[in-house]
Amino acid sequence: MAAFIVRRFLQMIPVLLGVTLVIFLIMQMVPGDPAVLLAGESATQSQVDALRKQLGLDQPLYIQYFDYLKNVIQGDLGTSIRSGRPVLDEILVRLPVTIELAVWSILITIVLGMFAGIIAAMRQNKPSDIGIMVFALIGVSLPNFWLGLMLILYFSVTFQIFPVAGWGSFAHVVLPAITLGTSGAAIVARMTRSSMLEVIRQDYIRTARAKGVKRQYITYKHALKNALIPVVTVVGLQFGALLGGTVLTETVFAINGVGRMMVDAIRMRDIPLVQGSILFVSVIFVFVNMLVDITYRFLNKRVDLN
Repeated sequence: MAAFIVRRFLQMIPVLLGVTLVIFLIMQMVPGDPAVLLAGESATQSQVDALRKQLGLDQPLYIQYFDYLKNVIQGDLGTSIRSGRPVLDEILVRLPVTIELAVWSILITIVLGMFAGIIAAMRQNKPSDIGIMVFALIGVSLPNFWLGLMLILYFSVTFQIFPVAGWGSFAHVVLPAITLGTSGAAIVARMTRSSMLEVIRQDYIRTARAKGVKRQYITYKHALKNALIPVVTVVGLQFGALLGGTVLTETVFAINGVGRMMVDAIRMRDIPLVQGSILFVSVIFVFVNMLVDITYRFLNKRVDLN
């Protein structure tokens, strides 16, 4: 297991290098001169040129990339043009809010999705199975921003149960977490149902039934554990998608997390902050995928780590 974890860490290096390269090149295509933005509208051309030279923006693109890469390795993601503060500090201030929102959302995804998927599999082709799959299809199809606006309209404006926007109490978490977790729960429900149906048709499940083992024991002890591997993959991908999905949801609910910060940074062309935020989320996503691979081994000892 230790060798596998070390190997996975080493495999992450080229992936992260590719991520930095893609982010750097995309940011170079964004219209607007960072030196002009940083110097201000009243700056003279000579002041802008001096600032561009100071920032290294007059260097060829490959030298700028290697300088950017060297700074990233040293933990320096640059300085925000808007606030003048280190990008890493800006991200770390907003990160706890985004992480808390993502954790609540993934809990909804796992609990609701797996429960619905198991019920649907155990009652295949019955009205409850069909109803769950219809709701799952609707959940996958609904855009997050539309669902968020509808939840605000009914539960905040009409019935005044939850606050419209902001962050600070559990009541503020409910609607954004439902917004983010609904589509994930729908995907997990469909995957859990499919995986459970495949497992419960295996010979060892039939043998256990023939021996008179209780249905609940077969379902939760044997079938569910072996059906979890593809579900864990989906949950891991969903967690990464949740971090990206917070961009719209945090904006809709006026939550001061990393997602809303990225939107503000893009609007103000704060390129270092955009680069740093995307890179930070990408690194978390890569780590989550590595944890998913490691989880396979704990769920099934027969999984070949090679």
